Amino acid sequence: MRDTVLDSFPDVPIDTDGSGQGDLCTEEMLINMGPQHPSTHGVLRLVLRTDGEMVLEAVPHIGYLHRCAEKIGENLPPYQYIPYTDRMDYLAGMNNNQAFAVAVERLCGIEVPPRAQVIRVIFAEMNRIASHLVSLGTYGLDMGAFTPFLYCFREREMILDLFEQACGARLTYSYITVGGVHDDLPDGWVNRCSEFLDYFEPKIDDYNNLLSFNHIFVKRTATVGVFTAEDAVAYGLSGPVLRASGLRWDLRKTLPYDGYETYDFEVPIGEPGGTGDVPRGVVVGDCWSRYFVRVLEMVQSVRIVRQALDRLPDGSHEAPKMKNLKLPADEVYVEIENPRGQLGFYVQGDGSAIPARVKARGPSFCNLSIMSKACRNVLLADVPAIIGSIDVVMGEVDR
Repeated sequence: MRDTVLDSFPDVPIDTDGSGQGDLCTEEMLINMGPQHPSTHGVLRLVLRTDGEMVLEAVPHIGYLHRCAEKIGENLPPYQYIPYTDRMDYLAGMNNNQAFAVAVERLCGIEVPPRAQVIRVIFAEMNRIASHLVSLGTYGLDMGAFTPFLYCFREREMILDLFEQACGARLTYSYITVGGVHDDLPDGWVNRCSEFLDYFEPKIDDYNNLLSFNHIFVKRTATVGVFTAEDAVAYGLSGPVLRASGLRWDLRKTLPYDGYETYDFEVPIGEPGGTGDVPRGVVVGDCWSRYFVRVLEMVQSVRIVRQALDRLPDGSHEAPKMKNLKLPADEVYVEIENPRGQLGFYVQGDGSAIPARVKARGPSFCNLSIMSKACRNVLLADVPAIIGSIDVVMGEVDR
């Protein structure tokens, strides 16, 4: 059998006596990873140019989930377009609702009641936690750890129960709308939310013990897929992917909306390994840093929600006279801090009830742009680690 194999390469110098002399020449191969693949987190297709186990180049191919979301926004009144924003980033529907609603409100000069603003912050941060739980759990699956996935989805189900009690939906909510929120909070909801926070906060230590500081997980993610701060800025990265590279940029702090400037919270960033809670070997901007920034952000989201629950004022949950809204002949561009980064909406009015132009700037779309650079000269097994650490949602990439 061995002679048969050697006969297949008659012109290749092969080490036959163990002397270390001779090379076996290999040729490159193109491999399609996706669009149906458990580690691409949606219908993402990556064309990998490989040489053995090494990936020399990765080219993303998108568009498998394109649904003309922006063109639809130019044919509907804003309050009817809110449900379409849910479907862009279907893991952060509340945040998407909020981004479009804030853009229309600034275009039309609508003042949102204080109670509605606080409710928005509560639901936006709860959705941030729910989104990060999906990211953590599925990232564990990508790296071969099954148990953290069950833990994360157990807590996420409790958040979805709270969402369902408030708006009747568990995934696409259409709850945050132009002028406030669709419905006021039901009786007892504030107490149930507070009880969940008391239950959830200690569970973060469980995630760290199960996954964050797991030796195998750290070895799979530390020093892999490093994005420098210069790379992050050059490629337009945002959200946890940007902050993991050491840049403390969060729109809730730098360009606050819905009263975020009145809340006390910190902006976690990536830190080098070997100090504090960061395992030895971790470098700023690697896959582990991007994962752990999301863990730390959940801690801060709990902190924000507690403050919002304590200050929830009485009053109306929506601005009056939202029906028959006319958009002035003007334009506006507004960005908010989505769980994946900066989500922006450009809305242009022409005096009618329907926008003349709607354009979205999605964080996943921009964050995905660095894949070609990040997946050069890495092992094939590192590609899922890099994709999972970016945490893309293809509905928002394709739109």
